[in-house]
Amino acid sequence: MSVSNDSPALGRRGLLLVLSSPSGAGKTTITRRLVELEGDGVEISVSHTTRPKRPDEMDGRDYHFVDEAGFARLRERGAFLECAEVFGHWYGTARDPVESALDAGRDVVFDIDWQGSQQLAEAVEGDLVRIFILPPSLEALEERLKRRAQDSPAVVAERMSRAADEMSHYDEYDYVVVNTALERSVEEVCAVLRAERLRRGRLKGLDEFVRGLTADTKPPRG
Repeated sequence: MSVSNDSPALGRRGLLLVLSSPSGAGKTTITRRLVELEGDGVEISVSHTTRPKRPDEMDGRDYHFVDEAGFARLRERGAFLECAEVFGHWYGTARDPVESALDAGRDVVFDIDWQGSQQLAEAVEGDLVRIFILPPSLEALEERLKRRAQDSPAVVAERMSRAADEMSHYDEYDYVVVNTALERSVEEVCAVLRAERLRRGRLKGLDEFVRGLTADTKPPRG
């Protein structure tokens, strides 16, 4: 399912693919599956966070875990493209690795909420593609939150109470995927990525390439 540009005459600027959803709707699973399928062409943006590390998480792979003082210092230096407080903890996207990936033609996928998406849109609008992941129903969303067993009942209840507000921001996104079946949702996200990679404005050297194709073309004789 990986997509590349086979012409040596054409390069491409990378893009930022944002996946947002209410907690439990599947954005993290879809993000990881997308990166598995696409290989080296896509990397996950690893956010900084003040949230405590869960037992199955690894520092530097899932998040860069920092304390609040360290996060505040980074924020004051302008090190983040976006940052937001979610459920009492701070999350932020480091600027330098994202900009380096874009310049090198690599795509970066983000698993962030609507607040972070809004800030990214202000910082890098032309490079941004946004997909909102919706659950098939509120009942399914609650069941997924309970099944993953990562949060207390009180936290699950809080996440459910905020789900309606989070989903109300769907109209700020370019695409919407209803995550009824995981593999189909992954295929739909991959289809968006394939199409967005072919946008004319992201292809480097396109004008020169077309001029080269037409340079020796002679009009037919009348």
